[in-house]
Amino acid sequence: MFGLGAGELLLIFVIAILFLGPKKIPELAKGLGQAVREFQKARDEMMNEINKPHPSTDANAKKADVEVVAVKVEPTESKSDTPESPKQS
Repeated sequence: MFGLGAGELLLIFVIAILFLGPKKIPELAKGLGQAVREFQKARDEMMNEINKPHPSTDANAKKADVEVVAVKVEPTESKSDTPESPKQS
């Protein structure tokens, strides 16, 4: 846990008891637990929102079902304004 060993955690706990008193420690732990739960709930809601399919994705999927029809266009003859190049014989 954060690279701390058992000895360091015990020392921190003893110092916390000396400064805060034994009656405040459970209240702080309860508040810390509630904060962690709220953070996890917010994280889960955000992940659900990210993973939820977007409505435009569904519309694009419906558009993909449209049938494509090929149309053949016949070229038309038109006179161009540019002179033709002379033929070499």
